Amino acid sequence: MEFKAQVMNDEAMGRTLKRIAHEILERNKGGEELCFVGIHSRGVPISKRLARNIKEIEGVDIPCGTLNITLYRDDVDGLTDAPVLMDSYIPFDVKNKNIVLIDDVIFTGRTARAAMDALVSRGRPASIQLVAFVDRGHRELPIKPDYVGKNIPTSKSETVAVRIAEIDGADCVDIYTK
Repeated sequence: MEFKAQVMNDEAMGRTLKRIAHEILERNKGGEELCFVGIHSRGVPISKRLARNIKEIEGVDIPCGTLNITLYRDDVDGLTDAPVLMDSYIPFDVKNKNIVLIDDVIFTGRTARAAMDALVSRGRPASIQLVAFVDRGHRELPIKPDYVGKNIPTSKSETVAVRIAEIDGADCVDIYTK
């Protein structure tokens, strides 16, 4: 893949996460009734950062969990490599909770659908809201995030890479062409 452009640096990502935190608080009239679930792998540190931002803004601790959706994907048979199974860790009962699912990029919508299936298999939440740090379009399923960090229209031959310091050593959003 060939580097095309950097669309966000670390400062822009920080501002975007603060904005999303404010939007979540505004829509939910505070953070007392919320639980965050980050989708492996980059949704996990994004969810923790959002929870820290909400703690700074409102003084509310948001419970955070992690979700591995690999076995809920509808394309698991088509994967060429054996799927890497990371543990899900949800330290709270999802039943009757307002869950905010958090992922780095939304593309076809299939990851979000798999995450909802995985979450509902643990109980019936009161509501599920979706955060996508980047929305690149090209949905195959009728799924729309409730909160979007940045809309980046792309072609199908492009890839959006959200880099997170906790995993990649730096914070940025880059576009690559195949």
